[in-house]
Amino acid sequence: MTAVVLATACALVYGTADFFGGLATRRSQVMAVVVLSQLAGLVLVAALLPVLPGELTAGGLVWGMAAGVSGGVALVLFYRALATGVMSVVAPVTATTSAALPVLFGLAAGERPEPVALGGVALALLAVVLVSRDSSPAAARRGYGPVLSALAAGAGFGGFFILLDQAPDGGGMWPLFGARLASVALITLLALATGRTLRPGAGTMWTIVVAGVLDMAANVLFLLATERGMLALVGVLASLYPASTLLLARYVLGERLNTVQVVGIGCTLAAVAMIAVA
Repeated sequence: MTAVVLATACALVYGTADFFGGLATRRSQVMAVVVLSQLAGLVLVAALLPVLPGELTAGGLVWGMAAGVSGGVALVLFYRALATGVMSVVAPVTATTSAALPVLFGLAAGERPEPVALGGVALALLAVVLVSRDSSPAAARRGYGPVLSALAAGAGFGGFFILLDQAPDGGGMWPLFGARLASVALITLLALATGRTLRPGAGTMWTIVVAGVLDMAANVLFLLATERGMLALVGVLASLYPASTLLLARYVLGERLNTVQVVGIGCTLAAVAMIAVA
């Protein structure tokens, strides 16, 4: 039950972080948003090292850094898709892919959830497909570019979940510190190599910082959840974050939800309940 609570909270925080990140990319360069938000997250995880102590090992840092590279590239693609596409489509498409990969990996690695939990996983995957359905003219005008970026981002996020789960137990926040250090270095080098500015747009700095802090907080919740539960379950619960992104987009930006998307949000709640009782 603890793992379910942590993973569900992780999804809520991830969704809120993505909402703020999406807002920032509409007024700032994607590279600037990613680097500055990742720096904010690095400061947070550094502050948490003495609060949530663990053993510093080479394995923990290496797996964390590998996860950071995967997640950093995914974040660039994801924020670019959010900036050019419809937020209520991009987030669920990314989540569908990022949810499926940890489930498949966990099952291949020998994890065997209870039948009710597996039913919840299937329902959760259906939920993210349903909430990704958008027939609005705005979605049609943007074409398939943002969707393809969202799919690639989902693969990167799925890789982040899998690689981070490989870090040895007892490492505390060190794997996340390694992950964030690697992603900051990678994206900074990419920005410098391509001549992209790292200066945020006017009035966006606080939005970027909030996105970075929330993203790292969600990562912490995910790491704690995987220490207490199976990756196949935690990964799919964490990938339900589009529900909170959708609701924020609906009530803050005025993006409308169609009937299918509302059903998808209902399926999300049912999926969490099924996994929780298993």
